[in-house]
Amino acid sequence: MANASKTNYPPKTRNLPMPAEAKQLYEVSEQSWKVLTEVTFPTAKTPEAIMMALDYCRTRKLDIFKKPVHVVPMWNAALGRSVETVWPSIMEIQTTASRTGVWAGMDRPVWGPDKTHTFSGRFKDDNEQWQETRVEVTFPEWVAVTVYRLVNGHRCAFTEEVYWLEAYSTAGGKYSQIPTAMWIKRPKGQLAKCGKAASLRTAFPEECGYAAEEMDGKSIDGIDALNDTTVINGQATRMTVNEVSEAIDLSLISPKVQKAVAELVRRTALAGAWKAAYDYAKNKFSGLDLTFAMAELDKASAADTSASVTDQPPPEPPVTPAVEALSQAREALSAARH
Repeated sequence: MANASKTNYPPKTRNLPMPAEAKQLYEVSEQSWKVLTEVTFPTAKTPEAIMMALDYCRTRKLDIFKKPVHVVPMWNAALGRSVETVWPSIMEIQTTASRTGVWAGMDRPVWGPDKTHTFSGRFKDDNEQWQETRVEVTFPEWVAVTVYRLVNGHRCAFTEEVYWLEAYSTAGGKYSQIPTAMWIKRPKGQLAKCGKAASLRTAFPEECGYAAEEMDGKSIDGIDALNDTTVINGQATRMTVNEVSEAIDLSLISPKVQKAVAELVRRTALAGAWKAAYDYAKNKFSGLDLTFAMAELDKASAADTSASVTDQPPPEPPVTPAVEALSQAREALSAARH
């Protein structure tokens, strides 16, 4: 921070003892614990914070070394001090949305005009000492990110506006107005993460929560106030057969299922028995696999009709099976997570 005191303090060391439970419950070795404390969570101040992260990742079946969560300090009014909490990263929230099988993409951020503001006051340094500083930051006034979700066969847009002055994290908790070093260094990048999280949360209210970037430096007692959000652009358009197919993440479909669906499409195209194929797929597959099978049958059916009828436009591809599949996929994936 500019103009901060030059007082010298002994260098901080990472000497967080490994609790016995880390090895007993999570099978963490001493070497792995060292990586967790020094690399994955270098700012964690207590072993308990890392244990909370381990518990979160085990529940969600996540690789903690990929850092899907962050240890975030938040002000606790009841205790009169900051406490360590664990919140998902923006990548973890995007992964959660993707796993539903109905996430249909996200647009690039739209930025508001740049503003320059001078912040002055106190902040806590790395040694938990209050320092006086003055810093000038140029930042976009707001950001808007649009997230798309399939809703009853429609591609619906969900957009949230997030304002920099309402979102930035402070270097010292409740009693500081000075932005953290990351928000000074990456004013657009940090705001973009908050914008993505807000729109993903609006599009997937049952699956997605707040991101670590939104909660850093905030007050635990003020979380309820953050729930006042509004969709400012809820547009819906009927998706084409190809758009439904492209919206499916093939990495979530096993090679065995992809091969089985390809063979079903091949045999059905030869026999022309499309209704029987749809019935067979609904009995054979479930969840996102069923969504994939229906989309592939829709594409093949439309292509077969177009090739056999040249004097009139091809009929609309079947919609009901795909809509049913999307609904079943969402329910199955939601049940699997819980």
